[in-house]
Amino acid sequence: METFMGHTQTASYLTGPKFGGSGAPTFLPSISTMQSSYKAYDAYPAPSPLRRSLTTLPWRPSTYYQTAQVNPSTAVTKSLPEPLGYTNQLSELDSIKVPPVFVAARSALYTRYTPNDWSHSNNSNYMASDRVRSSAERLRMDTARLCLETADKTVRTQTDVGKRLGERIGDIQLWKTEVNHETDNMITEIATLVEKKRILEKALQETENPLHIGQECLYNRERRQQIDLVHDQVERELIKEVDIIKRCQEKMRQTVERANMQLSLNRAAQHELEKDSGDKILALNLDGTCHTLKNTSRGINFHDGIQRIDNTLSVPETWAKFSNDNIQRSQSERAASKQMRNEIESVLNQCSNEMWSQWNGVNVGFNQRVQETNETRNKLQTHLSRVLQETFDMEKNIELLKKAIQDKEAPMQVAQTRLTTRTHRPNVELCRDPVQHRLVEEVAEITGTVENLQAKLRQAENALQHLLRTKSTLEQDLSVKNNSLFIDREKCLGMRKTFPMRSSY
Repeated sequence: METFMGHTQTASYLTGPKFGGSGAPTFLPSISTMQSSYKAYDAYPAPSPLRRSLTTLPWRPSTYYQTAQVNPSTAVTKSLPEPLGYTNQLSELDSIKVPPVFVAARSALYTRYTPNDWSHSNNSNYMASDRVRSSAERLRMDTARLCLETADKTVRTQTDVGKRLGERIGDIQLWKTEVNHETDNMITEIATLVEKKRILEKALQETENPLHIGQECLYNRERRQQIDLVHDQVERELIKEVDIIKRCQEKMRQTVERANMQLSLNRAAQHELEKDSGDKILALNLDGTCHTLKNTSRGINFHDGIQRIDNTLSVPETWAKFSNDNIQRSQSERAASKQMRNEIESVLNQCSNEMWSQWNGVNVGFNQRVQETNETRNKLQTHLSRVLQETFDMEKNIELLKKAIQDKEAPMQVAQTRLTTRTHRPNVELCRDPVQHRLVEEVAEITGTVENLQAKLRQAENALQHLLRTKSTLEQDLSVKNNSLFIDREKCLGMRKTFPMRSSY
């Protein structure tokens, strides 16, 4: 009997179905209360032969036992201590008959728990179920409360962000208005300064006319001859006029350069204002787009990790200070530009007055000098009239001699051409006949005549030179006076009738 019942609860027993007379499998009683342990034995493949294992202990609650599929060639029950022996296997084909006590022993072996254990197990399951359900209920309540809190917090946060976006849009709009207003003022100031600079540059170009006239007068007066080439009052006034004009031009050029520098500073300030305004317009559009976004808006999407990217370059204080600095810089440049415009007006008026006064002084000196020269010329004209007549007659005689010499050119060409043609006669025909002698004499005769005429021409020219030297004193003095009078009255005063630039701007 002890052989079938085993030794202790830790003893190993073989499990498996027992086939009755009807052929239907009979399962061992279930130890575990978990539904997952109720599995059919034929659901798993059975190893052959059956083995002992710690997982096949049906009386241990903390373990699962392994079932095996019935193999007809292997005994489905084992009752000996050594189940691996082939002679100890029991099957329906063996002639060994199991004693009647075997079924009772098996039932006693598999009933290892008391009713108290059973009740305690059920109560434990009830309490565990209550605890799990209570924990799950608390979790559901906490989850619902958390969902409500997070939803409310998300709405409040989103509303606060929208409010802050609206405030930010208002700040951007305010500063953009200020920047645009200052930009308009700067554009107006730049246009005004450009106009003033244009007037100054035009005046600078116009000073070239009086400067050219003054230099031309000095250049013309350098053509005066001999005794009239004096450093008189007119020449001193002309030199002073040229110096004044050059000094005014230099002052205007320096003013134009400063105006250009001021325009560069103005345009730089305008550029910063326009850049700031453009950035604010873009930021206003972006923040306006963000302000209009809702949970139902199109185009929203996930951007993982975007909150960790910090590409900001300023804080509200430095942001406002940046625009304020641009506005203050523009205002400072506008004040400097206004001062530059006043300086341009002052330079224009000062230079115009100086050049106009000197212009009038030079004209007065020219009129006095022309009057003196004209009186001297009238006195010399009477003494030179007869000398000029004689000079004219001698010039006519010289022209007559030149014409006589020129008339001898055609006969000389004919005679020389005849001699040249006769050199082409052939052989014995090349004879020194009378014609040849006469042609040679003709060439010599014409040559002698021309030499005589040229001698007469030289004599006439020498006579003319003696005549010119004779009258040179009066004629030279008269020509000097005529030249001086022509230069001062015709060339110089003719260019100085009107002042070639505006007297005021």
